[in-house]
Amino acid sequence: MTKEHAAEQTAPPDHGAPGAERRGGKASSALRETVIVLVSALVLSLLIKTFLAQAFYIPSGSMQTTLDIGDRVLVNKLAPGPFDVNRGDVVVFVDPGGWLPPTVEEESSPAAEAVQRGLEFIGLLPADSGNHLVKRLIGMPGDHVVCCDPEGRITINGEAIEEPYVIAGAAPSNDPFDVVVPDDHVFVLGDNRPDSKDSRYNPGSPGGGMVPIRNIVGVAFVTIWPVDRWTLLSNPGETFADVPDPS
Repeated sequence: MTKEHAAEQTAPPDHGAPGAERRGGKASSALRETVIVLVSALVLSLLIKTFLAQAFYIPSGSMQTTLDIGDRVLVNKLAPGPFDVNRGDVVVFVDPGGWLPPTVEEESSPAAEAVQRGLEFIGLLPADSGNHLVKRLIGMPGDHVVCCDPEGRITINGEAIEEPYVIAGAAPSNDPFDVVVPDDHVFVLGDNRPDSKDSRYNPGSPGGGMVPIRNIVGVAFVTIWPVDRWTLLSNPGETFADVPDPS
């Protein structure tokens, strides 16, 4: 047997470069971890949007200057539910019927529409107003809400309230009203009283201008966009502190 033949018989098989195997394994592991992180983030975002919080876009000036046109707010979806809604809360609710004019949808490409719906579904893009409205909760079930007393103030169960959130220069209401809020409903007003289609102006709609509590999506608690508008939307509890329970 020649040396050459012996060398051919004893040469170890070539399994490829070990460095390439390691690089391939690292790439596969990194891809797998990336997919896990993305899927986990999407699931977490969907759970938050479904059960905890959701972003909404403000399309009108009815809540100025608390909320301006174009603001994005985060809404706590645990109220109503585990937490109660209260007088003074800024609430987002589904149109009880007839509050909003018919909407004309803008044309967009199927791809753009699919992307937008997908981002809204997982909560990464604020939902537009659609069939939602945002107002301030003034009257709870059973409350007797009247406008106005001799000093031009709204009264609730006979107690006059001072409303610091009403847009500067506006009266609490230019139109009188005298209502008792039915069970399982609330009475709402916009902070921009002269320019808000709220409970005062929907007597012919389902509920007579009242909002069913089941229609409330949640309570807005922070303005998140634009950056210079970032602020917490705290409840003005002192406004309603002396309001007695309905008789």
